[in-house]
Amino acid sequence: MPLHPEIAAVLAADSARAARPARAAPPGGPVDPAALRAAEAAHVLPAGDRLPLHSVEDTVAVTPDGGVPVRVYTPASAASYGLLVYFHGGAFFLGSLDTHDQVARSLAQATGCRVISVGYRLAPEALYPAGLRDCYGVVRWAFAHGASLGWDGVTLAVAGDSSGGNFAAAVAALARDDGFRGITHQVLFYPSLDLDFDVGRYASLRSNAVGYGLETAGLKPFNAFYINSGADPADPLVSPIKRGDLGGLPPALIITAEYDPLRDEGELYGQRLRSAGVDAVVSRYAGAGHGFVQHFCWIPEFSLVFAETAAFLGRRSPAAE
Repeated sequence: MPLHPEIAAVLAADSARAARPARAAPPGGPVDPAALRAAEAAHVLPAGDRLPLHSVEDTVAVTPDGGVPVRVYTPASAASYGLLVYFHGGAFFLGSLDTHDQVARSLAQATGCRVISVGYRLAPEALYPAGLRDCYGVVRWAFAHGASLGWDGVTLAVAGDSSGGNFAAAVAALARDDGFRGITHQVLFYPSLDLDFDVGRYASLRSNAVGYGLETAGLKPFNAFYINSGADPADPLVSPIKRGDLGGLPPALIITAEYDPLRDEGELYGQRLRSAGVDAVVSRYAGAGHGFVQHFCWIPEFSLVFAETAAFLGRRSPAAE
């Protein structure tokens, strides 16, 4: 199907205002992290307009690498909760607890899980692997503090969108390598899994290169902050799709978008997980572009992504048996 008309209208309005989408190809000059972060912050919903939940609390998770800001979302009063640790997207240098607050709220409401959103350190100020270590550290913190978090002892999921999906996949792999079997599910929303942006690698890098919000020409300059901070695209912890052995990873839900340059790498990762014996579901959203969970989940057919996530988390992980 064609790009959803509501998305097409927003992109057309942006073009008419000569306002470049945040992930479009940069206009020739260097990318300015401070300016782009300020632009994102300007679009954060006022507190009174956000989805109401039982409670939303900011705290600090103490990890081996230091304190990490987290925001804990409790959907309703309950005796116990599944835990979902969420990593926001933003090409490793954008995004914050605030820019993705609505995603975390929607995940909490739909899944019934207590959601822990992670304010990990960003490139270029923080060198690799600071952000990844923060994310992994918070997962281990949540496991260790399960009693105080009201954890039900059943579900401990990781989730992320775009570069946050990269971190979710990498955290799951780190946990496996460490012998930590606490993660029961991984949920990857249109993940960035291969930081080798050679357009010959995936057909979607060519077919969805221009006109859908995220543009292929913008991938290298926007991810350059992460790569230049020491993240080697050949390293499986940087490009999770390059991991040779995917066996033993937790069950995965991979959400892709029809008009996303990153679509094919996400779907290939799902195929490789299944080939390695991992329970993996790949779900492509027709008419959607990259970022639809963050920016267009108010469209009814796209809001279903949260119900799909809830249904997936309800499936028992073999690792938890």
